[in-house]
Amino acid sequence: MTVGKTGYFSHRECWKHEMGPGHPECPQRLDAIEDRLLISGVSDALDRREAPVAPLADVVLAHDAAYLQGLRERCEQLEQARLIGGAPYAQIDPDTAINACTWSAALHAAGAGIAATDAVLAGELENAFCSVRPPGHHATRSQAMGFCFFNNVAIAALHALEHHGLERVAIVDFDVHHGNGTEDILAGDPRVLMVSVFQHPFFPFSGDQDPADNMVNVPLPAYTKGMDIREIVEMMWIPRLEAFKPQMIFISAGFDGHREDDMGQWAMNEQDYAWITSRIKDVARRFSKGRIVSCLEGGYAMSALGRSVEAHLRVLADL
Repeated sequence: MTVGKTGYFSHRECWKHEMGPGHPECPQRLDAIEDRLLISGVSDALDRREAPVAPLADVVLAHDAAYLQGLRERCEQLEQARLIGGAPYAQIDPDTAINACTWSAALHAAGAGIAATDAVLAGELENAFCSVRPPGHHATRSQAMGFCFFNNVAIAALHALEHHGLERVAIVDFDVHHGNGTEDILAGDPRVLMVSVFQHPFFPFSGDQDPADNMVNVPLPAYTKGMDIREIVEMMWIPRLEAFKPQMIFISAGFDGHREDDMGQWAMNEQDYAWITSRIKDVARRFSKGRIVSCLEGGYAMSALGRSVEAHLRVLADL
């Protein structure tokens, strides 16, 4: 029997991964969320749980074993170099780097989604938010990119399908950037429906070319306002979600479309994120027994990120 609680999953290892001074995807993002939830009192309403390490058997549902082995070895090499005063970082691409703690942080980030899925499906929680980093939705089956290493949402969704016997799950992605990694991993899988909006043309410059039937991709231009996104959600997401009747919903919760966030050029605010969350929650209550697992993706303006996550969690927790 679901008790109506909202879980909050995180782990201190997620603070240890970092990509160098001045990088926007920084440990302080999690501090901004924690501080806002504490000041607002929302923290008191959450069932806080520590994110475990993801089993590699779950991670390989979404990623190639050779890719995982290569990433692990590079992190181990950085740890050995650190002990003798070597370079603290290794670049994956111009925007994405690893340090000695990246492997552990990524395992805990993915583990949060898995543990949240288990707790929600067990009826211990109605829904859950994973306050973790590194984020995940740009990580493809065989490549790290866009600050992402393991695709946390795809791993959690596949865990629900493979280990809990669900037949239909939905993924909702409202990050300002297209979740190309999630699409790469799950395109064509009839058990999954993914609905997303994203700024286009914009990094990663994908999502607008002949998506698979299970992908509802809605590219939108720079300077799109929150009310326009609400209309898209109502007209294009909700009918597809209702027709699909998901047994569980996963959210790639990116808050970088906020008007204060210079990583994107949208004009959303925290009320828009609350409204989208309420529409997702309505679908979940009608078709999915209220079961939602939300994982943090983008959001780089610290105050706006904290306020937006607060708004998101107030809806999830019925506050």
